[in-house]
Amino acid sequence: MTTEKIKGLIAAPPTAFHPDGSVNLDIIPIHAKFLNANGVVGAFLNGTTGEGFSLTIEERMAIAEQWVKNAPEGLRVIVHVAHTCPKSAWEMASHAEKIGAWGIAEIAPIFFKPSRVEDLVEQASKTASYAPSLPFYFYHMPQMSGAHFLMNDFLRTADPLIPNLAGIKYTHENFVDLTLSLEYGGGKYDILHGRDETLLCALSLGCRGAVGSTYNVMAPLYIHLMDAFDAGNFEEARRLQSLSIRIINILSGTTCFFSALKETMKMLGLDMGDVREPLKKISPHEIRRLKDDLTRAGFFDICSRITD
Repeated sequence: MTTEKIKGLIAAPPTAFHPDGSVNLDIIPIHAKFLNANGVVGAFLNGTTGEGFSLTIEERMAIAEQWVKNAPEGLRVIVHVAHTCPKSAWEMASHAEKIGAWGIAEIAPIFFKPSRVEDLVEQASKTASYAPSLPFYFYHMPQMSGAHFLMNDFLRTADPLIPNLAGIKYTHENFVDLTLSLEYGGGKYDILHGRDETLLCALSLGCRGAVGSTYNVMAPLYIHLMDAFDAGNFEEARRLQSLSIRIINILSGTTCFFSALKETMKMLGLDMGDVREPLKKISPHEIRRLKDDLTRAGFFDICSRITD
């Protein structure tokens, strides 16, 4: 399979919940329109930011259906299908293909872990085979999965075995391995950077696409950063990256980054509700402090709000 490499930002949407804890599907059309209006080129569903492992299979498939149904033209919907039960992952992969998703992704097993990269590739190959017409991305986030394999080794092993392998969502700080992955096979695969704080570093190494949480709330900043980099205005690109780091540190300085992200989205007009257990909602005091800190950092001057 030959897949056009993605250039631009792919947001990782949080999952919205009603006050009773059920999934709020009604916000998805508004969210999709908001992302599209802010220049985002895709949505990576049911991953870490989407609390995917805290959702039932039925909830995850309903979320995928609603995003595919409401995605504006050109907005790529990538469905994360990993599950501790391989058969459940295969079911979600097949479902993603059936509903017309743009692609699928899978993180390494998070409980029983493969001891060799060959075993990891074997599982990825099986999942990818259940959606053979869709681009398949391996989701590399060893901080969460505990699978500390080099992605250059993964690509070399997977290359002849996964016909629809499109690339990697690379959420890690090993820039040597990132470079080798970008260069593998003459740049054959699409390596999507997964750390918002180090987007500029990844751009300098050759990445052109990225997946991130804060692209939900400040995509214009990152688009300006990428434009500045492309224009050779590295001082401006560094300034914008530094600003994003300061804002991310504000979100991370709360007791729960994901709750803080949802509260920030609420400030912009997107009420995503609370997080699901075992995550904890930040306190009213933290919410007030969050808003004050974001205001002082200039966050509301560089992001877009939902308008009637």
